[in-house]
Amino acid sequence: MNKLLAIKNLEVKVPSKKILKGVNLDINPGEIHVIMGPNGNGKSTLASAIMGDPKYEITNGEISFLDKNLLEMEVDERAREGVYLAMQYPSELVGVTNIQFTRAAINSRRDEKDPIKLFDFYQKFKQTSEVLKMPSDYADRFVNVGFSGGEKKRNEIFQMLLLEPKLIILDEIDSGLDIDAIKIVGENIMDYYNKNKDTCSILAITHYPRLLEYIKPDFVHIMKDGKIVKTGDISIVSILEEKGYVEV
Repeated sequence: MNKLLAIKNLEVKVPSKKILKGVNLDINPGEIHVIMGPNGNGKSTLASAIMGDPKYEITNGEISFLDKNLLEMEVDERAREGVYLAMQYPSELVGVTNIQFTRAAINSRRDEKDPIKLFDFYQKFKQTSEVLKMPSDYADRFVNVGFSGGEKKRNEIFQMLLLEPKLIILDEIDSGLDIDAIKIVGENIMDYYNKNKDTCSILAITHYPRLLEYIKPDFVHIMKDGKIVKTGDISIVSILEEKGYVEV
């Protein structure tokens, strides 16, 4: 079986600091991986490096996605291949409505001679809006402009559901969400995953065990000082709650 994602000895830096110091991680189709660890130890950097954020310089290592070299692709190419990053701090797009943005994003992954039919798109947009309990004026609002923190995070999941990715990277999607919003987000992520688990995997970065009430990981990785230092099952989370990261 081809690995969905394979990361080998990845080293990443910003101009003044080396952040990742040799990360190795394999994710097979159908697996859910969770990364936890103290702040400032490279979790979000790893997510950004996989997606191709130009702020981060890859100084060593490899990232492959279904045996294709991601490091040779631009951000939009990675997205078209099926990599999706739900960001910790979603951007605002003034002048671009949510309905314009999502339709353009869907069509960017299709043959230009075969855009999504308008009726099919509107039906899917409407159904997804209702499931995620988006505001009634959501379609015509500019992307994330004037949204609360919780609305921005739900908007990330909205886009995910319409784009139907193969690799879902969740960068602290639960931060800033109340209990009801976490339930909506968690249940919809898992509903999508369960329908597509033969081809889809999840890599979730979180500090909070409450997300794991919905997203049940096969593997939990602890990251410290730019490396994955321990891997296990969900029982690791109980140890962390009791002892913290100091003894890991």
